[in-house]
Amino acid sequence: MGRHRKKDVGAIVRKSGVSFRVWAPFAEHVSVTGSFNDWGLTDMQSEGDGYWTVDVPTAEAGQEYKYVIKNGDKTLTKNDPRALQVTTTGGNSVIVDPEFDWEGSQRQAIPFNQQVIYELHIGTFNRPDPATTGTFASAAEKLDYLAALGVTTLEIMPVATMSMTREWWGYTPDYIYAVEALYGGRRQFLEFIKAAHARGMAVILDVVYNHLGPDSSLDIWQFDGWSQDDKGGIYFYNDWRSKTPWADTRPDYGRPEVRQYILDNVRMWLNDFRLDGLRVDSTIFIRNAKGNNDDPGNDLPDGWYLLQKITDLARKIEPAALVIAEDVGANGYITLPVNKGGAGFSSQWSTNLPHALRGVLDAVNDADRNLLGLCDELWANYRAGTFYRVVYSDSHDTAANGGARLNEEITPGNPGSLYARQRSLLASVVVLTAPGIPMLLQGQEFMQGGSFSDWQALEWEKAEQFKGIVEATRHLVALRKNMHGNTVGLIGNSFNILHVDDGQKVLAYHRWQDGGPGDDVVVVLNFANKLYEDYKLPLPRGGEWRVRFSSAWSGYSPDFKDVALGNITAENGLATFKLPPYSALILSQGD
Repeated sequence: MGRHRKKDVGAIVRKSGVSFRVWAPFAEHVSVTGSFNDWGLTDMQSEGDGYWTVDVPTAEAGQEYKYVIKNGDKTLTKNDPRALQVTTTGGNSVIVDPEFDWEGSQRQAIPFNQQVIYELHIGTFNRPDPATTGTFASAAEKLDYLAALGVTTLEIMPVATMSMTREWWGYTPDYIYAVEALYGGRRQFLEFIKAAHARGMAVILDVVYNHLGPDSSLDIWQFDGWSQDDKGGIYFYNDWRSKTPWADTRPDYGRPEVRQYILDNVRMWLNDFRLDGLRVDSTIFIRNAKGNNDDPGNDLPDGWYLLQKITDLARKIEPAALVIAEDVGANGYITLPVNKGGAGFSSQWSTNLPHALRGVLDAVNDADRNLLGLCDELWANYRAGTFYRVVYSDSHDTAANGGARLNEEITPGNPGSLYARQRSLLASVVVLTAPGIPMLLQGQEFMQGGSFSDWQALEWEKAEQFKGIVEATRHLVALRKNMHGNTVGLIGNSFNILHVDDGQKVLAYHRWQDGGPGDDVVVVLNFANKLYEDYKLPLPRGGEWRVRFSSAWSGYSPDFKDVALGNITAENGLATFKLPPYSALILSQGD
């Protein structure tokens, strides 16, 4: 399925000018026009394999350009599919010198079992001017805050150039090589990554290859004038495989040139931007036309092959790269190594866990809380390993699409209520102690309310208003990373549910690596609005257990019903202790 990779596609800056190369196999003639030739036409030469090229000595970085393509009676003026910058969607391509000073910066090779991800949307994360979108520069102003929170990895929602006439989530990219100019463009993104690395944080990026744009307004739609059945032309499937839930624009993964277009994009992000990994959006719609595991008749073998090539390439560039799939099921094959028939991803989103948490936490009545559904999801294991899944209570998907953030759903209209704080903190405890790589959604730690949108800015004043919840999150992150040396179990591979009391709505589970003091960790969760004075619970071993975290501590919020706990002693494997309402305890042994 492979072929020799064509090098230097796009506008390549050289000492003697700029070389242009573009793929247009059905074109009869191609020219380049731009500010370097007063928007006249400079002829390009066919290379005999569908590519056209020309060297322009007078061209230089910063100048604008487009391609003019002749096909029969059609004359098409198109932006470069490989443009590294565009003025705006529908504007012009810009010649870019990709050189960047990385001195003092290096990738952050953080072990998977110590990662804590923070999902961040550049446009809304920090928007000082409410009339304009946020930028990489404004987001960078909060990097010290994120470093102090303890998160290790920033997952940036897509930044490829998108259209303002559509949604700004970023999941309908127009130009996958160009960084959105209104976010600050390519150089600001490079500066953001360098600044995050300087603070010890990794950066991964969401990329979208399951579809491009939403419609025929794309410049690469019928790029060189050719198509079948009036579909998308050379970059897309031109039959039933083109259709996705978002648009009729699924790339043709079977065309070597299209596959190279995508793989070179992966190469750009990991090489030129020194990203620490990628999160590939909706991989199930890359490997199956209907996004259905139970419908093998719609499987896309070319898409599966592409996924394997993406993960293989990523590891060749950076062996420690975290490459995440947004997928469901696949019987563990998404994270199985390529040489064993899998797709080779490091991990995949645990898309069902947030719904299981909602089944427990947003029910009005305690009796309706579904602990068994949550237990099923905690047990879910995508390939006999703890860190092959990313766990979260909220994401850009669950907090939108007709839904809302979890705290908003707990008490609609009052997302900072006592119940919302108590139960949201329970969700954070689960996420940061459950098997998997934990992920927080921006603003989750300071009770941001409402739904996620591409324009609703985070309300940073809430970080002060709910500073106790921020501190609780910071404490949980530190425990999750075993920063104090007494919660090794949270970075270990072993998990067991110790206790499920669906009547009293109490759940406890055990995490460990090798076992013993400082290693064994027990998480106790009370999903009932009831103080248990003498709750009995089996613990993995006898002796004294210390409370490393109590979500009911009044230091996190003065209206929390704090109770004096002290150390807990297990005799004959059974401990008796107080359990505050809507609270969580994290226990371990040793100093």
